[in-house]
Amino acid sequence: MESAPPTVLLICGSPSDLDLLLECEEALGELEIASTARVLSAHRTPDETAETIKNAEKEGIRVVIAFAGMSAALAGVSAAHTLLPVIGVPCASGPLQGFDAALSTMQMPPGTPVAAVAVNGARNAALLAARILALGDPGLRERLARRASADRGRYAPAAIDAELARRRASRKKP
Repeated sequence: MESAPPTVLLICGSPSDLDLLLECEEALGELEIASTARVLSAHRTPDETAETIKNAEKEGIRVVIAFAGMSAALAGVSAAHTLLPVIGVPCASGPLQGFDAALSTMQMPPGTPVAAVAVNGARNAALLAARILALGDPGLRERLARRASADRGRYAPAAIDAELARRRASRKKP
């Protein structure tokens, strides 16, 4: 069976952001969403970044997820070069541990929208991308619904009681 062509482009501004990118890729894979990944810098490789983003839609990409720390210009630069939805993931790095990146990701000028998730919010970025894609994909919508139901199940009274019992038992001293 052939794998589906990627519909999500994952880009990060530095190799130091790859662990978060891979966490997002894994979450997308759990929902059977194909993605492709690149390291592109708004500052170090601006021409390659712009070209990649400009060509993304022609290559079947439907959502861009951009990971960047500190000045975090990657999501905004991406949004400036496409009409595709762009999700920015601020990465905890530098002396402010992502606070600066969060502000840079959220504070976009009118006409350059970027959806921002929490600092290091790779899984929520994947889920937001999945919700966008599910607008036109009933099968994906069903997979998302099953996942949400399973997540809610972790908070059912019986599940919480079992977790409390397990933790209490592990705290008892011999």
